[in-house]
Amino acid sequence: MSKNNETFTDRWLQTLNPKILKFLKGKNFNKMTPVQAITIPLFLQHKDVCVEAVTGSGKTLAFVVPILEMLLKKYTNENNFDKYHIHSLIISPTRELAQQTFDITNEFIQSFDDQKHFSCILFVGGTKHEYDIKQFQNNGGTIVIATPGRFEELLKTKNNSFNLISNLKSLEILILDEADRLLDLGFLTSLNTIFDALPKQRRTGLFSATQTDELEKLIRAGLRNPVRITVKQTGSGADQRTPSTLKNFYMICEPNEKLSQLIHFINEQRPAKIMIFFSTCACVQYFGSILKYLFRLSTSTNIYSIHRKLRNKRLHVIEQFRSEISTTTTTILLCTDIVARGIDLPDVDWVIQFDPPTTVVQFVHRCGRTARLGKLGNALLMLLPNEAAYVNFLLNSQKVPLNEMITADINTIENVVPIVRQLAISDKAIYDRSKQAFVSYVQAYAKHECSLLLRLKELDLCGVAEGAFALVHLPKMPEFKNRDTSKFNQQNQTVDSESIPYKDKSLAKKRQMEKEDPNMKIKKRVKTVAFSIKKEKKLKNRLKRLRREQAENERIIGAENELAENEKHIDEIAKEYGKLKKQRRLQRYNKLQKLKKNKNNELELSEDEQLSDME
Repeated sequence: MSKNNETFTDRWLQTLNPKILKFLKGKNFNKMTPVQAITIPLFLQHKDVCVEAVTGSGKTLAFVVPILEMLLKKYTNENNFDKYHIHSLIISPTRELAQQTFDITNEFIQSFDDQKHFSCILFVGGTKHEYDIKQFQNNGGTIVIATPGRFEELLKTKNNSFNLISNLKSLEILILDEADRLLDLGFLTSLNTIFDALPKQRRTGLFSATQTDELEKLIRAGLRNPVRITVKQTGSGADQRTPSTLKNFYMICEPNEKLSQLIHFINEQRPAKIMIFFSTCACVQYFGSILKYLFRLSTSTNIYSIHRKLRNKRLHVIEQFRSEISTTTTTILLCTDIVARGIDLPDVDWVIQFDPPTTVVQFVHRCGRTARLGKLGNALLMLLPNEAAYVNFLLNSQKVPLNEMITADINTIENVVPIVRQLAISDKAIYDRSKQAFVSYVQAYAKHECSLLLRLKELDLCGVAEGAFALVHLPKMPEFKNRDTSKFNQQNQTVDSESIPYKDKSLAKKRQMEKEDPNMKIKKRVKTVAFSIKKEKKLKNRLKRLRREQAENERIIGAENELAENEKHIDEIAKEYGKLKKQRRLQRYNKLQKLKKNKNNELELSEDEQLSDME
């Protein structure tokens, strides 16, 4: 579907600044999406909003447009506009999403004739604090877009030329983008620190694709009488949490066929733009190497990989994938859930989930990378026979119906497992990655949220190792205890892993040096901590957590019972913590006294006595 279909229900408000309307028209955004049509007028009427809408519904413009509208109005009314006063703060869970929001906002500002009067700045990890401080001092930051961890660090940084808290006094708007993800990643402490530094009289917008119990606490603590906006689809998909233009499929694969079925499916969809989600970073690294080898002869196939450990390379990979056009080439992005939320990757034809996500909510967000802004899209979930019940679970919990896709006859498609094994036998780096990927997959599977349906005991580990990961040898794992592994990969049992060479010369050289000098293998030193100190730290952290909860409960009307209960726990833990702290101080004092006594005794010795001791 194009951007001009019935999904866009309203024309942009003609009361918006002509500069904003001109930019939107130039980008062919002729009408507002439902979430934009409801949210923007409320924001402009000084309301706090809590927005829940399906992924890909245009939530970013729903808060960027009113922020810019207010800024343009403020600039025309005030002659002395200080660009160092932060007007709006947008908090995003990941640096990729923060960068995307920054790019959109900055593109707006650059199109304005008087853009030099206010600016947009990005605070994310991956750079030194000094760089962020220098950028702010040079350019200001009327709109700040940041990840919570980095912004909290900058709040604590104070010197003569930089004090972020003082620049926040005139803040008018706070946006929490993908708020549920902020909580999932454990940013509640950072958010509380940020809330304490912000003025109470502000407008707050909380945007998310899903609502959780933890999110309700954040709403009560951070928003004042918010207007709740829930944008749902009409018709049969009214309760569905994925876009109505998305077609969801599932495929039941035998464990020994899974990799071959994946490669066959990719070949059947050519040309296309495809995203393949895996559970772990190790899986992305391994399958990225495999696919590059299997499609090495195809000049019309481009393969990219992205995961948490790539750090500063991730933005470059995203830009490369965005720029690819699926009409001429087949482009594949192998990824983890790091790009499952909020990232806008246009024209994705298929989203493939190689295995069920660890949390069921992530299924919805993964699918949301396609069928964005009213366009058509497809998603495929690859399941094993013992995972078939997961389809009904998705229907009941997320209201997402899936249609079955019949697998191709294994006798009529190419079996790629022997090819991959041969690759592992010829390169020790691939051999090592295969085992690391399999181990990480099993560990992630064991931690699955839906462990009642996806049981590790029912998983055919040998079949998955052979058909999905194409392992040459099984790794030593406790999960294989009491399992029959005699039929696994019998033809390659004679392969000696130590004799497999590294194709990478640097790795081969390192391995040879380690063989010649075993001491080169540096083992991680495990720092031992006394039990009392460990217990003291644990109590200290618990005390901090209870006090934060107490501060949150104080903001909530009708939480008197929780306040009293918390106060009781705080008193008990504070006493125990104080007792341990006192004991440790006493031990330290006695130790220092003992050292002083020994030192005085040494000074009293004669020179002859000292020499005899040395001998």
